[in-house]
Amino acid sequence: MNNFNPNPATLSSAASLRTPAELVAHGLVPAAELSVLERVAARYAVAVTPDIAALIDRSDPQDPIARQFIPSAEELLTQPSENADPIGDHSHSPVAGIVHRYPDRVLFKLVHVCAVYCRVCFSREMVGPGKATALSPAAYRDALDYIRAHPEVWEVILTGGDPLMLSPRRLAEIMADLAAIDHVKIIRIHTRVPVADPARITGEMIASLKVEGATVWVALHANHARELTGKARAACAAIVDAGIPMVSQSVLLRGVNDSAEALEALMRALVECRIKPYYLHHGDLAPGTAHLRTTIAQGQELMRRLRGRVSGLCQPDYVLDIPGGHGKAPVGPNYLSQAISFAPQGEPQPEIRYRVVDYCGDVHIYP
Repeated sequence: MNNFNPNPATLSSAASLRTPAELVAHGLVPAAELSVLERVAARYAVAVTPDIAALIDRSDPQDPIARQFIPSAEELLTQPSENADPIGDHSHSPVAGIVHRYPDRVLFKLVHVCAVYCRVCFSREMVGPGKATALSPAAYRDALDYIRAHPEVWEVILTGGDPLMLSPRRLAEIMADLAAIDHVKIIRIHTRVPVADPARITGEMIASLKVEGATVWVALHANHARELTGKARAACAAIVDAGIPMVSQSVLLRGVNDSAEALEALMRALVECRIKPYYLHHGDLAPGTAHLRTTIAQGQELMRRLRGRVSGLCQPDYVLDIPGGHGKAPVGPNYLSQAISFAPQGEPQPEIRYRVVDYCGDVHIYP
């Protein structure tokens, strides 16, 4: 493709609320907080789509949707352990737009804008107004050349920003470019658009994702069951009905989904939409996000409680992205504890047995 053109005018919804003053005018934050929230917005991007704004309960100061998208003065507090590149993307970026952390797959960061800006985002220092909106045509060509030169790359993950902020025409060109690379068999698209701006999921958009020569998956980012509105469910259904399988990614967030009940509702809602829960991420050490992070111990206990409450279809992997670019590690509860030696009477050698904990918390011995 020779005419890749990341025109920013095509990348965002003009109806979104983008300033603290607009949030105040729509009753989403008190006027008294305007000054401090302008300081937050000067550092971290703000965008709330009409669909997300309509979900926020203005009478609830701890509304779980608002906590995800409405800026907070707490974002100005940075902890010593927090880092502008918390998962080490920069150290694994051989060319602009590519992150090659695992042997068989790469992240391809096409754009640096989103329909909404999550207050917990690990890329919050790199996206939004004042940052580059997308790869230049030359950088795009260099990224494709890198993928072509690495036959071990089996999967390309389109991310950013949100790749579904591009126009269907540009997406179709990108998909064709990737599918033309013989060793690229899987193209995965990470997006929040089906819940944040479901009207963008048109027939033309879905058609642009289907391509000969590669299998396409869509990974939806959703953190609370209320995000899966009727319109969002219809958008996801249209994707799945087109033959594109979907998985989900969620982040464990304090005050949003840090209860067994909230996680149960979210995971069941996803499965009802034919979306397989994939990852539940522990909150990354992104600057100004400590107020939204739980502890790992809390996450493990929630996963233990979830195991006994819902179908296996509803079980995501609880993972931690190790700071410094060392990849994801499963950190869920361990149901198999230390081995023990058991010597039956009359037997010369001890038998190794294990303690196994069931979903009710009862301990069993397994040979």
